[in-house]
Amino acid sequence: MKNVNLYKKFKEEIAPALRTELGYKNIMQVPKISKVVINSGVGRFIKEPHYIENVENTLTKITGQKPMRTKAKKSISNFKIREGQEIGVAVTLRGPKMYYFLEKLVSVVFPRVRDFRGLSSKCFDINGNCTIGFKENVAFPEIKMEEIDKIHGLEIVINTTAKNKEEGKALLTKIGFPFVK
Repeated sequence: MKNVNLYKKFKEEIAPALRTELGYKNIMQVPKISKVVINSGVGRFIKEPHYIENVENTLTKITGQKPMRTKAKKSISNFKIREGQEIGVAVTLRGPKMYYFLEKLVSVVFPRVRDFRGLSSKCFDINGNCTIGFKENVAFPEIKMEEIDKIHGLEIVINTTAKNKEEGKALLTKIGFPFVK
């Protein structure tokens, strides 16, 4: 893995380049990444008590931070979910841990994903936030194939201060995210 601090690179190289590219007068107008949220739902394994612990342990290994369990806001009978029932786990990363995670995502995880050709431009919402889904968690270097009982997916949401899709894509492209041409 490259031994370059992404935050330092952002301040010294990426922000000034984005400032000129997007035509801003002030460096404070340049879009930044505010937080990264990694979450995973337990889905059909909701009745198995050890499954949610397995997912929790996986997210702890991947992020280096203890995840928070998410609970259902209301009951949905078709999905057999009761209000207050634990239905997933989530981790919010900010600051140095966030930049370290993004650096690992770009330089280690994306190359390890099978049949990966780049991210679609459709992963952005209208505010410039990016959502990436993984069907299996084995692309992360912390996860050993021998240690897992069940492979589960996870979702990574990158919240930015961008005003629109184009600014968000320009920011993540400069950071090094591979997009489909």
